[in-house]
Amino acid sequence: MDHNAKKGRGRRLRPAGSRTSFTLFLCIVPFLVLAFLFSYLPLYGWIYSLYDYKPALGLEGSEFVGLQWFQMLVSSPTQMAQIGQVLLNTLAISFLGIATSVLPLFFAILLNEIKAPWFRNSVQTLTALPNFISWVLVYMIAFSLFSSSGLVNDVLNDAGLITAPIKFLDTDQNVWITMTLWSIWKGLGWGAIIYLAAIAGIDQSLYESARIDGAGRFQLMRYITVPQLMPTYLVLLLLSIANILNNGMEQYYVFQNAFNKQWIQVLDLYVYNIGMTGNSLSMATAIGMLKSLISVALLLTVNAVSKRVRGESIV
Repeated sequence: MDHNAKKGRGRRLRPAGSRTSFTLFLCIVPFLVLAFLFSYLPLYGWIYSLYDYKPALGLEGSEFVGLQWFQMLVSSPTQMAQIGQVLLNTLAISFLGIATSVLPLFFAILLNEIKAPWFRNSVQTLTALPNFISWVLVYMIAFSLFSSSGLVNDVLNDAGLITAPIKFLDTDQNVWITMTLWSIWKGLGWGAIIYLAAIAGIDQSLYESARIDGAGRFQLMRYITVPQLMPTYLVLLLLSIANILNNGMEQYYVFQNAFNKQWIQVLDLYVYNIGMTGNSLSMATAIGMLKSLISVALLLTVNAVSKRVRGESIV
């Protein structure tokens, strides 16, 4: 009798567990669908790299050329020179971004040290808001401030410091640094949020023990807060290295002009310009395909390094 009762309870428990698992699965189905639609389904477009695609003829009417576009990337001196300059721009801006990626960490520490809650919340809100501004609006702000007829030139001219407008936006000088500074302004507050969350998770007994031993505020930051944040920073740093070829396109598209195009054109923008402006969708697809494969290889390499150094992978 007892044996049968136990078997009956086991049968009643299994459906409940199955229903829970099925409910949890249903919760992630929308995300799986989105990932399939926007990440995996577009991979079918790689087939365009094997054709001399003509939009008017469609894929079936276009000539199959095999690996012609890939061969052209390494055989055409003009194409190789363009790719070399684009890669230089991409890597330079990416390395500047990696070099300044520590700023959100220190900004979060400084925010955490502000004792007045209203002031801390105000600063955090004001610095996070630019993340929600589109790059088009960012360029409009930059244009109103730094164009030849912008506010900065007007102030300098009225003060008698200049006799002719300074072309801040219409120059190729320091364009890498300029774009990095705009990215910092836009993402500093938002990037600090993840570190603030990590700070909130630090065991408070560590601070209490250090205070008992006579540690001051700067010593608490140096010996407790910063070391506790380093694992989070390391993960984000490794992900940044894996995405070194993915700078984005929008900010460079809106800031590019005839004067700075040579130095501001990163890989994503170059692919867009070739496909849309140069009307060579097949070449653009070939370059984008190679970039994706290299990015995956970088991610796997960084993941292996993380597993070897930290003892755990990041993906």
